[in-house]
Amino acid sequence: MFLEDLTAKINNYMEDLEYATARIFIEENIQLLSENKNMLNNNARELLKFLLEMQKEGSKPLTRKDMAIINSINSFANKFDLRGLKLMVKENASLLIRKEIPLYLSADAKILLDGMGPIHKEG
Repeated sequence: MFLEDLTAKINNYMEDLEYATARIFIEENIQLLSENKNMLNNNARELLKFLLEMQKEGSKPLTRKDMAIINSINSFANKFDLRGLKLMVKENASLLIRKEIPLYLSADAKILLDGMGPIHKEG
């Protein structure tokens, strides 16, 4: 019964566009879900596949604190608050080094941070 409830919750979160919550459930039960991925809907399977690939590469999942920092950076960039953005970059330089971080940044944040130097556009 646990597996059915878990997959139903994850599928519902994915349908409701609550990806962060779905990701937490998937990360906590990644082994069980990888063995029973046929019970997940298409979007949840893609998220599981992505998380398994990250795990193979040795990447650690982002914590809530990391996500809060990224959201703050996006907010400062959206408001064009360079002072706040510089402070966030200075205090969290080690987070911005990670190669997957640009995937979570808004377009404004990518442009500003690329100009400031902490990240570089690929391609």
